Amino acid sequence: MKNIKSIFGSLLILILAFTLVACSDDKNEDGSSDGGGDKDVTLTFWTFGATGYEELIKEYEKENPNVKIKFKTSENAEHHDALFTALSAGSGAPDIAMLEIDQLDRFKAAQDRFANLYDLGAEEIQGDYLEWKWNGGENAEGDFLFGLPTDIGPKALYYRTDVFEAAGLPTEPAEVEALINSPEAFKEAGLQVKDKTGKPFVDSMEMAYRAYLDAAPELYLNTDGEFIADQDGSAVKKAYDFAVELNEAGLVGDFTMWTPEWANAVNNGDFAVELGAGWLKGWMEGNAPDASGKFKVATLPTEFSANWGGSYLAVPSETENAEAAYEFIKWLTNADNQLKSFQSNGLFPSAPAVYEMEGFTSNEDEFFGGQVTSVVFAEAAKDITELPYKGEKYVPVNNEFLTALENVKNGGDPEEEWNGAVERAKELVSR
Repeated sequence: MKNIKSIFGSLLILILAFTLVACSDDKNEDGSSDGGGDKDVTLTFWTFGATGYEELIKEYEKENPNVKIKFKTSENAEHHDALFTALSAGSGAPDIAMLEIDQLDRFKAAQDRFANLYDLGAEEIQGDYLEWKWNGGENAEGDFLFGLPTDIGPKALYYRTDVFEAAGLPTEPAEVEALINSPEAFKEAGLQVKDKTGKPFVDSMEMAYRAYLDAAPELYLNTDGEFIADQDGSAVKKAYDFAVELNEAGLVGDFTMWTPEWANAVNNGDFAVELGAGWLKGWMEGNAPDASGKFKVATLPTEFSANWGGSYLAVPSETENAEAAYEFIKWLTNADNQLKSFQSNGLFPSAPAVYEMEGFTSNEDEFFGGQVTSVVFAEAAKDITELPYKGEKYVPVNNEFLTALENVKNGGDPEEEWNGAVERAKELVSR
């Protein structure tokens, strides 16, 4: 009997040991699961806008039959508000969420609601992306990564060749870049357009304002949350004054972006230039047919070199499938798939390896007279050094200054409107 008990005890110990080893094989050193392996996994994925990710999801699911991805897309504001609500409640957030760059600082304040992608191995692919874009996805200390880089929005000068020709200005990109090589030269070209054609140079006060604003390292708040727009020499005041200066010279049109009036103005050539990001050309190609062959693109003066738009893919911490979510977004944002997203939906790549790919360098744009505009935006992307700190309340605060500039356009006193915007912004920040 004692022998039987001894044998039984030994077998039990072996079974327990085997079970522990088997369980440990399914865990990483930190105790988390290994990404799903062959087990069935369903991931929810929230985005906004037209990304074209639906087709890439089908490709991923085919390559990984155990993974199913439920895709949801919404309007920008609706998406971010729903995500913020879910994260605040601690339930209902997706496994993967897209974060737009203007909204990013709002979510960085809730760091504990996200998985640190460095803990999931993201450091291994850091060198695959533009440094400034990657750094923008980190916390202030640089030890927490909120999201992997998707698209970017390097800005360039969209210009009407017919308007430039009528004004006696050059029309070839290299010549335009050489001529308009500073803010002062930008204004001089605008004065020539106004004098010769009677047309405004830029479409709106907002675009004139963004010329300097988008290139600033800090905008309305510093990283300590202090309001700095009203300090001497602030980037915001410099941008505001430049927009007012252009308006007083008669160089600013009255076409608010995305309105029907603005679309007609783009189509008809009612203004000369747009300081737009790479994604704008996709809209033009689909919505301004009469302008085909009449636009070209040139790099902007260094003082205006900036990024406008783009996103990151983040993994909320409440997910039970962090590793599987990370593996998917790592695949989705690799160079090959960024090229596909660029070709299908105009999402400009943040992975510089794409800039050397034949499908990128030979991408002639019929709308732009056969110019390979992708190369121009790639050069613009390389000139960017950092993303500006925008703060949690960037969108409502920025809107106050846009309102002030619109009032100036309609005859308001620039100083009074500035002071009013500052006071309203301070009140917003203090809430």
